Amino acid sequence: QVQLVEAGGGLVQAGGSLRLSCAASGQTVSGYTMGWVRQAPGKEREFVATISWSGSRSYYADSVKGRFTISRDNAKNTVYLQLNSLQPEDTAVYYCAATRPVGLPRRPTEYDYWGQGTQVTVSS
Repeated sequence: QVQLVEAGGGLVQAGGSLRLSCAASGQTVSGYTMGWVRQAPGKEREFVATISWSGSRSYYADSVKGRFTISRDNAKNTVYLQLNSLQPEDTAVYYCAATRPVGLPRRPTEYDYWGQGTQVTVSS
């Protein structure tokens, strides 16, 4: 079983940037497809991005495509999400998630392991 801990959230003005990280422990992250999911107040969890175990493939939600970049460093057992051109509608708790490598899951329910989340707040 893998444990995930996110970091890097915070308060930023619209147009700003943040870099989220997700540190894994318990098992090597290289055995997992990783993803980021976010949840805004009063809304359901929303898929953001996913990356294959090797890092060679990734997929993004249309709402973040061109602004966010997912990456991973298996040697450091860490996954990242670079958030650029942030907008108030990006305000949410961002969760790191992991699942055994079966394609590039785009639904939150397809992920088996979750971190505790990190808050991202974008002011206008």
